[in-house]
Amino acid sequence: MLKTIVMKNEEFTITDDLQATQIQRFFNFTIDLMFIYILVLSLGTTIILVALSVDNFALSNYVTNLNAVEIGFYTVIVSFLYYYITEVYFSRTIAKLLTHTIVVNVNGTKPSKRSVFIRTCCRFIPFEAFTFLRKNGLGLHDEYSKTFVVRKRELIKKRKENTSLGTVVQF
Repeated sequence: MLKTIVMKNEEFTITDDLQATQIQRFFNFTIDLMFIYILVLSLGTTIILVALSVDNFALSNYVTNLNAVEIGFYTVIVSFLYYYITEVYFSRTIAKLLTHTIVVNVNGTKPSKRSVFIRTCCRFIPFEAFTFLRKNGLGLHDEYSKTFVVRKRELIKKRKENTSLGTVVQF
């Protein structure tokens, strides 16, 4: 759904009251993790079935017999593509869609591809997934990319309060 919002000429900034709660962040992490797991299994199964249907038993056997390191590497690639593609094009993952949250930059607008790339790369820092539990509620992937996860409805409402004739922003 494309939303058009007219902004005042004043600079809009993200405030603490707009940020997603730690519970929402935890659900985002958990739901995305489950979705990535399903995606990895589905892609692996699809490769095996297609390979078997064209009598490519070598590929089918290769995928069936992947070791833990190969599965981990495959999962990292799928995870990277999942986060990068969904956040570049939609500013949200499947989990953020379900929790009504969205990724924005400090001005409350869609982050750049560069910011999303940095955000996605930072997700692979060991134990980074739990850094949103810190006092400020931001994960390292938020801090390094200068992005925020906010409650979409509240963001739209606050932007409407801040409107007058000025710049038009679309979501």
